[in-house]
Amino acid sequence: MDILNAAEQDTWRGGRSFTLRNRIYRAVWQITWFVFASWTPPQSNAWRRFLLRSFGAQVASTAGIYPSARIWSPANLVIGDCACIGPRTTIYSMATITLEAYSLVSQGGCLCAGTHDIEDQNFQLMARPITLCRRAWVAAEAFVGPGVTIGRGAVLGARGCAFSNLEPWTVYAGNPARPLKTRAVRFSDCPT
Repeated sequence: MDILNAAEQDTWRGGRSFTLRNRIYRAVWQITWFVFASWTPPQSNAWRRFLLRSFGAQVASTAGIYPSARIWSPANLVIGDCACIGPRTTIYSMATITLEAYSLVSQGGCLCAGTHDIEDQNFQLMARPITLCRRAWVAAEAFVGPGVTIGRGAVLGARGCAFSNLEPWTVYAGNPARPLKTRAVRFSDCPT
């Protein structure tokens, strides 16, 4: 492992990205989720919705959140009717993450609203919102990067990686995600 000299170390010192108040809020949130939610049965959605709302999330009364989900900041989370955050998901909500009605993040999925500016000498944090539009599905272990909108009814296949917006009613897979086909479904709001 290389040891950086003093000048190189200063290059990586850009200061804290979050206030002390924000860091305390997130620490209290993590402890609260661990103690009061992480062990609850999957059917205890009402309790987990209550905890999320208590920390500033906007959560519909029909939303589902699994106890093994890891949510960075509830204050930056919006979950619509019948939307679901599946088991072992990571919701890295440094910026607002919105799951519109009937959208789904499957097991092991990751929504990551933060990155770093690799051209900044201080490697500063950058956060951009993520939106899963109505009926969008992020399949098992897929990754959605900062600033991405998953279009209405779009699917990001298992272990796919989306770094740019996905078109509505289209199935994507791979890294980076590439369109495979149009999604043909039997919903009343599906385009013909």
